[in-house]
Amino acid sequence: MNNKYTVRESFQFAFEGFRYALQTQKNLRFQLVVAVVVITLSTFLPMQLIEWALLLVLIALVVGTEILNTAIEKTIDLIVKEYDPLAKTIKDLSAAAVLFIAITAVVVGLFIYLPKFQMLFL
Repeated sequence: MNNKYTVRESFQFAFEGFRYALQTQKNLRFQLVVAVVVITLSTFLPMQLIEWALLLVLIALVVGTEILNTAIEKTIDLIVKEYDPLAKTIKDLSAAAVLFIAITAVVVGLFIYLPKFQMLFL
């Protein structure tokens, strides 16, 4: 199957999607602020390369999952015009995926940061 879009156009569509999510999703904006704080804080701590990699992968997972959640919710809204318990379940499952990844990111962050803070203050 031939792709009728150039690589540049494909990237442009992706950036438009990200911009839409950023403009419309309060949770995504919050997650990005937290990501900036985490990255900034990490620059002042003795971080190993694997810790940086893990943090960046988890940030990408949280942000990516939030964007997919938005896409799923918009798809349901497009298809289902009135309340449907199955549509609600699909949206709830999608939101649960974001929550699960975010909680995992926080727990891993604690594993990484708590020993570093203990070293600084003990």
